[in-house]
Amino acid sequence: MNNLTSLKNKVIIVTGASSGIGMAIALEAARQKAKVVLAARRISNLEEIVKNPAFIPGSYLLVQADVRNESDCSEIVNKTIQKFKQIDILVNNAGISMRALFEDVDLNVLKELMDVNFWGTVYCTKFALPYLLNSKGSIVGVSSIAGYKGLPGRTGYSASKFAMQGFLETLRIENLKKGLHVLIACPGFTASNIRNMALGKDGAAQKESPLDESNLMSAEEVASRIISATIKRKRSLIMTTQGKLTVILNKFFPYLLDKMVYNHMAKEENSPFK
Repeated sequence: MNNLTSLKNKVIIVTGASSGIGMAIALEAARQKAKVVLAARRISNLEEIVKNPAFIPGSYLLVQADVRNESDCSEIVNKTIQKFKQIDILVNNAGISMRALFEDVDLNVLKELMDVNFWGTVYCTKFALPYLLNSKGSIVGVSSIAGYKGLPGRTGYSASKFAMQGFLETLRIENLKKGLHVLIACPGFTASNIRNMALGKDGAAQKESPLDESNLMSAEEVASRIISATIKRKRSLIMTTQGKLTVILNKFFPYLLDKMVYNHMAKEENSPFK
């Protein structure tokens, strides 16, 4: 894959493909003539997505799956192999967020975050790994700057992304001499429904974003950057200047960054700090 300029004829699995970044990655992969496996809980959404002319009949597969369930993740891989005989890229994109102070949150909310964001990645990767080693393929984890710096009001989200990144970094090292490529991709705030569906302190979706979505990076731009980084077999992808600055400041001036992050989050509309 080192000399590729597109994903033509590569088999790519995208979890959480029914909306947002996952949908955009699936669409871009289809435009680049990949064989695309779209996996998500909402099969009706997937059926609408593949009406796009980028999806050529016979070149895609829809799998209804909840990545919280180990058996569903196994089924994604099994159905992919049955149809396409190989796996070249696994994009672990399925994820949920939260917004509540730890002192107020129901612990089941944190468990749900870990089940989807961390264990979903672990399950899918475990079942796909033999085929990815065979193809010397790529594992992509769609993470967040919250995986580098704990974000107040997002304990479960940050914990799940820290865990995902630690898992993927270890996997990269374990397979250092086997040709496996691992990319950890960290978008900034993206115009998608992840914040609208973010869980509140009681586990109910907040159904509104505290951010002005019109000023955020589009899911399509995020998808384009992730696919480009996958083709180039990059180790990491931090997509915003703010994100890169966060990583640097956290390394050299962590206490200063703690205060900056607190103040930034406190300015959000309906911030839990107020």
